[in-house]
Amino acid sequence: MPRLCANLTMLFNELPFLERFAAAARAGFRGVEYLFPYDHPPQQLLEALQQHDLVQVLHNLPAGNWAAGERGIACHPQRMAEFREGVDRAIEYAVTLGCTRVNCLAGIRPPHVDPNDARETFIRNLQHAAPKLEAAGIQLLIEPINTRDIPGFFLNYTQQAADILKAVGSANLFIQYDIYHAQIMEGDLARTIEKHLKHIAHIQLADNPGRHEPGSGEIHYPWLLDHIDRLGYGGWIGCEYKPAGYTVAGLDWAKAWLK
Repeated sequence: MPRLCANLTMLFNELPFLERFAAAARAGFRGVEYLFPYDHPPQQLLEALQQHDLVQVLHNLPAGNWAAGERGIACHPQRMAEFREGVDRAIEYAVTLGCTRVNCLAGIRPPHVDPNDARETFIRNLQHAAPKLEAAGIQLLIEPINTRDIPGFFLNYTQQAADILKAVGSANLFIQYDIYHAQIMEGDLARTIEKHLKHIAHIQLADNPGRHEPGSGEIHYPWLLDHIDRLGYGGWIGCEYKPAGYTVAGLDWAKAWLK
């Protein structure tokens, strides 16, 4: 049975961030994820997790200046030192929070950077990060993202991510498979998940178009989630969608898995 975790960056955003932990627990979630923990002291987040008996499933490496539109720096050749500092910071948070998965956003390729140079930078950064995270008991993930929502994002396709994994050559590098992004960029969700399942350490969902809750768009989630279950996927599935209305009112689709 799929294990759903609430993405607190997107869900329960009717509430201040630290109040979303309680709301997720009341709704039946046992795990949470969010984009970044770094605006809060790690001990404060740990207390919220412990108070509501929640597992910290995932967060991202620092990703540059998010407010200014940056979406990761891992493919930026001039910022490798900053990337490495971010790895250390992410490990500090993840260890405190008991989080065993950290996602690395490749970033938007700078216009002046050749695609081959961006790829080589990404690979070198992952080769640095993967063993450091492994030593701390943390899996490193990379996530293909669609170019409609983030034009110019460097990593876009599941096979492209698999090729990066092979080039890095680490047993501690995996794919974060976001169904919403994959539906936009490549479709063929069921077969793609099956083909790459051994490399997928985390799945996220949202419907398309709109990136709202399952049942609001074109993806047949009842069948797809059962298919993922039949394949033997035992990880978490992050609910990373924008509620069309009030979060709890839009959770009817998830009742079978939140009991």
